[in-house]
Amino acid sequence: GSLTGSPHLSELSINSQGGAVPASVILSPNLSPDTKQASPLVSPLLNDQACPRTDDEEEGRRKRFPTDKAYFIAKEVSTTERTYLKDLEVITSWFQSAVSKEDAMPEALKSLIFSNFEPLHKFHTSFLKETEQRLALWEGRSNAHIRGDYQRIGDVLLKNIQGMKQLAVHLWKHSEALEALETGIRGSRRLENLCRDFELQKVCYLPLNTFLLRPLHRLVHYKRLLERLCKHHPPHHADFRDCRAALAEITELVVQLHGTMIKMENFQKLHELKKDLIGIDNLVIPGREFIRLGSLSKLSGKGLQQRMFFLFNDVLLYTSRGLTASNQFKVHGQLPLYGMTIEESEDEWGVPHCLTLRGQRQSVVVAASSRSEMEKWVEDIQMAIDLAEKSSGPTPEFLASSPPDNKSPDEATVADQESEDDLSASRTSLERQAPPRGNTTVHVCWHRNTSVSMVDFSVAVENQLSGNLLRKFKNSNGWQKLWVVFTNFCLFFYKSHQDNHPLASLPLLGYSLTIPSESEDIHKDYVFKLHFKSHVYYFRAESEYTFERWMEVIRSATSSTSRAHVLSHRES
Repeated sequence: GSLTGSPHLSELSINSQGGAVPASVILSPNLSPDTKQASPLVSPLLNDQACPRTDDEEEGRRKRFPTDKAYFIAKEVSTTERTYLKDLEVITSWFQSAVSKEDAMPEALKSLIFSNFEPLHKFHTSFLKETEQRLALWEGRSNAHIRGDYQRIGDVLLKNIQGMKQLAVHLWKHSEALEALETGIRGSRRLENLCRDFELQKVCYLPLNTFLLRPLHRLVHYKRLLERLCKHHPPHHADFRDCRAALAEITELVVQLHGTMIKMENFQKLHELKKDLIGIDNLVIPGREFIRLGSLSKLSGKGLQQRMFFLFNDVLLYTSRGLTASNQFKVHGQLPLYGMTIEESEDEWGVPHCLTLRGQRQSVVVAASSRSEMEKWVEDIQMAIDLAEKSSGPTPEFLASSPPDNKSPDEATVADQESEDDLSASRTSLERQAPPRGNTTVHVCWHRNTSVSMVDFSVAVENQLSGNLLRKFKNSNGWQKLWVVFTNFCLFFYKSHQDNHPLASLPLLGYSLTIPSESEDIHKDYVFKLHFKSHVYYFRAESEYTFERWMEVIRSATSSTSRAHVLSHRES
């Protein structure tokens, strides 16, 4: 779990005196951010003294570049395309290589996955090349005398989106591949182990099944980028017609695949959550939809105890984080939503942000960390109760647990007691080795005492961004240039865009995003600040457009959405 252990980091994580990294930099898996040691959720993001300072050369380059907003939108096409191509390679190159070494995957499944990814990889390799060539002409790095014709991107996008429509047959297959892979894993221990080991590799920086959905997500990015271009260009602009035609083409593709994408995102999320939970067998059943997960305090005889809650369209589960080698959450109770009522009960219990959930067999009192968190839970639980009432009537006993875990309310405290001991024990033995799955969204919500909804996940899919940023710590002088990828509520840091895996990551749930004040002595343009408790990072963008984009996507991760947004999002 420590940064020093990695050969790829040696040049970064040895400080300027040549000594090892200080202990504070070592990642320890289950300390919350407010304890003295760093937890993986506030990872040190490379030792500060290592990278060259690039202030002046940056300033020089910035003055030479075009300042047109359309140029920066075109540049975003290119930077995000680089990341997309790397994500495709996780499947076509890295995963395929892992699969070929073991005889664990049936031929039919290999063919379904790889024969539908390879044509995309080939296509997008040439698309990226074309985009980068166009940007080089636009910047005047070559053939400056004919530059005028090249200050546009719409023609490149139109041509390539028409090419993508020829590949739509492969895009339709990805949902089938995702389902077939999960079915294969369920039926074969060897395949399950292969995929689990692959997920532990640095190159697989997101859950494996997320990469299978990337091609569908990417279509949405093109649509958003083209909407921005069409909004920016006046109708008489030379590039407007191509941009508008490309937007019409991509919108048609997105609309066709939209239903599949929503269904697959839910499917992917259920399978991902399944890996984080123990004590439940059939989480993934037809018709079940994930709504929200997050940390709430549950009131029991011993007072308030932190629990992780998972809300679906038919049931609310609550779990504790116990001592397991696999770092999972143990299911303690299940509250069917049919016939449930929910009421605010601060006055009754004298606990702020407190709710009573009355199920037909069991009542639970919980408290949220803030008023806004409580309101999000109330809104989503009430919506889920209404859906359960409409849809079916009482659900049967569907969640078979292993071992049986449907306790009566008065027995529940015994389980709570066990898990509290688990929690205190887990502080010691697991600190030294970072367990697997220690950095999933569920763990981040646990550490940061917050929650996240399916709508937040869907919004996050649209808000992916890549590019160079300069980064500075609170107490350092210089700025360090990094390639940064924002996805899944998390910033991933690379030395350069050619790197195959990130050096470090920073999950942003619970962070606040601001602009530095005068007193912080930053004196640079386009700087934003991220902070959580005592952790402070400054980031500097290259232009007003990129600064606004980083602010926009990061805000989408740090401030969670309400249901009003859900509805407009669903309708759109």
